[in-house]
Amino acid sequence: MPRAVREQQMLDAAVRTFGQRGYRAASMDEIAELAGVSKPLVYLYLNSKEELFSACIRREAAALVAAVRGADGGAGALVPVPADRQLWDGLRAFFTHTAERPDGWAVLHSQARTQGEPFAAEVAAMREEIVSFVTTLIAEAARAAHGDPSLPEREVAGLAQALVGAAESLAGWANVEGSVSAKEAAATLMNFAWAGLGGLMEGRRWVPSPL
Repeated sequence: MPRAVREQQMLDAAVRTFGQRGYRAASMDEIAELAGVSKPLVYLYLNSKEELFSACIRREAAALVAAVRGADGGAGALVPVPADRQLWDGLRAFFTHTAERPDGWAVLHSQARTQGEPFAAEVAAMREEIVSFVTTLIAEAARAAHGDPSLPEREVAGLAQALVGAAESLAGWANVEGSVSAKEAAATLMNFAWAGLGGLMEGRRWVPSPL
């Protein structure tokens, strides 16, 4: 069997084990058995438990980013695609991916962030790439609404961070709930977030009422 194929088998087994049992509880013996290889072979390919976990994080992060960016029908389109449609497509791709790969999402969302460096840094890099994508969509929406960006750059960045954080929390809940489809999760977040963003684009802002 080619090395690349064998290595993917090991990563598949590792993601499943880390995702379901947690990094600390997962054992190399268990991963090797699930992959159908010997424990020494796992070490030969991936050197250590730490490097194996890092490889899992990198693979799952790259797959998630590719899924979200691959759903961007606005890139290179002959007819401009509205920003809300691009966001809708990206959210559906995000929730579909996290639902189809729950162990991979658990590795990224639950495990890597709690195990310290360098694991947390790997996830942070992935998250910033997705935040950058969402930031661009919000800025494009502001341009479409006003001809020029009317939202301050700092506010756009904050809105993108909030939207991504909400998506992450909703994905964790949807995976545990089990009965929530990717389309339903995406619609929930669009209803929650885009209605408010639409108000901002039209110059309507929420302000606290006087006491």
